[in-house]
Amino acid sequence: MLPATNHTLEKLEMLLKTAGYKVRYEKGNFKTGACLLQSSKMIVVNRFSNLESKILALVELLRDLEVDYKLLDDKQIAFLQEIKQTKLQL
Repeated sequence: MLPATNHTLEKLEMLLKTAGYKVRYEKGNFKTGACLLQSSKMIVVNRFSNLESKILALVELLRDLEVDYKLLDDKQIAFLQEIKQTKLQL
């Protein structure tokens, strides 16, 4: 289970950045906490969502993304595997 802290959010952002994705926080009228623009590898997160919703949205997207493990270091690989194996409970 991942803690809902700013540190967790920063780790998720760094993991996505290393994997080649850009994370932006914008005003949005989308119903979920984030959306993925696949052609540009950009993730837009609703900036008005609370911290838990932002973390949950990024984790859900990470579970479905095909990430190249060659781009990640050992800690990031372990973190990604933890995300993919763990069910998030906030």
